[in-house]
Amino acid sequence: MEKPEVLTDLGVASTSSTTKSVMKKLPEVTLAFWIMKIAATTLGETAGDLFAQTLKLGYFLTTIALFLVFVVTLVIQLRSSHYNPFFYWTVILSTSMAGTTMSDFMNRDASAKYLSNGATKLGWGPQGLGLGYPAGAAILVSILLAIFLVWKLSGMTFQIRDIVTFRGEALFWSAILVSNTLGTSMGDFLSDSSGLGYAGGALLVTGVLAVLAALMKVPAVSNVLLFWFAFVLTRPLGATAGDFLTKPVAKGGLDLGTAGSSAVLLAVLFGLMAYAQVRERRTAVRPAEEEEAPAPRQAG
Repeated sequence: MEKPEVLTDLGVASTSSTTKSVMKKLPEVTLAFWIMKIAATTLGETAGDLFAQTLKLGYFLTTIALFLVFVVTLVIQLRSSHYNPFFYWTVILSTSMAGTTMSDFMNRDASAKYLSNGATKLGWGPQGLGLGYPAGAAILVSILLAIFLVWKLSGMTFQIRDIVTFRGEALFWSAILVSNTLGTSMGDFLSDSSGLGYAGGALLVTGVLAVLAALMKVPAVSNVLLFWFAFVLTRPLGATAGDFLTKPVAKGGLDLGTAGSSAVLLAVLFGLMAYAQVRERRTAVRPAEEEEAPAPRQAG
């Protein structure tokens, strides 16, 4: 009996021989994929806040620095000839960190609502554009839809397992960066402005993700659409989880701090990447051993 796949009907994962013959640059989307995605996005939230708020670099400088980190990690991923878990998940992490401060810079300002302890300034440069979460989310949704439109008009496949060209990967990662930024805005809105709090926001997103998983069984619903909805929504789940770990107890958090929380999450993510690397090597070795095995002799 075949093992069930998690949000993979869009062609991200497959056990067919055709899929195995394609040069894979992206991972299979299984339950382990989503666990690593949530861990990476939660770390992106705590690490982004660590640089921008705890170390007081501010949203402007931190956004520039983390965007440059994203570019460097992306170049390494694009230059790789095959899927490498460390390369792939490092890019996911860098998009999550950059997305955190990009969202904060778009939506926040220098008011007392965002700057605590009587501070009037956070780091060098502009404090933020102060667009607010609804306007920021609308802009990000428009950018994400524009990326998908360009992707569609380019004629390149949305089947993620078949993305092996530079242009295809560039579009894929552009969508990832914007979706993680959008997810941060959604998570901060749920935590700060909706009245649900950190735990309530996380529970709401978890419930919506459960509905998306159930919709996989409905033939009329596009699994490509479900995948991207799930990909966006795991970001606010990470954002609310990160805030829950780091924010003061008076605000509904655990007050573990951005540095400690980031260190623990980094260790967890590094362990998961190492495990994924071992599995990937075993998967690559097994077909090679099968090809080298001598054909059985026929009785005669």
